[in-house]
Amino acid sequence: MGLRRSNSPVKSGLPEKAEQKTSRLIIGVDPGLASTGWGVIDFSKGRLRYVAHGCIETDAEEERGRRLVFIYQAFLKILKFHKPDEAAIENLYFGRNISSAMTVAEARGVLLMALYAEGLPVAELTPNAIKKAVVGVTRADKNQIQEMVRFLLGLPEIPKPDHAADALGAAICAAHLAKL
Repeated sequence: MGLRRSNSPVKSGLPEKAEQKTSRLIIGVDPGLASTGWGVIDFSKGRLRYVAHGCIETDAEEERGRRLVFIYQAFLKILKFHKPDEAAIENLYFGRNISSAMTVAEARGVLLMALYAEGLPVAELTPNAIKKAVVGVTRADKNQIQEMVRFLLGLPEIPKPDHAADALGAAICAAHLAKL
């Protein structure tokens, strides 16, 4: 055995410092049984960049269980395609119609299951938190939120359908939160 010279620097045997990721790919979700909105943004160096958005729609004539399975499977495909680093989902808002709130809760459950199955950290956000992050006030109406989503992401028009715009709003809110 002999000594070999090398031009490479001497390694200490300690692990090299992991390079911190500066970009965060965030998926926002606006749950619903009939229509689930989703939107993906990239947040890097304090800047928001639009990636994609869409809506998972189910047929009202179909059995509720089958609709929930469809939402779960379609959402898993979206997660596997975009590979987000984290997620934001809107909390339930119980208005006057409790029966529709129950179906939204069921859809929200299968969406959370998909997010956690993929190992994603999830921010669960109130509608007021999203409004405050996107518009600056908690009393903002739907049109104000959608217009600010368009403006903040530099889009030529408001994302359609409105559930997708709401999902992008949730992602924007999460971008401004500390890393999950």
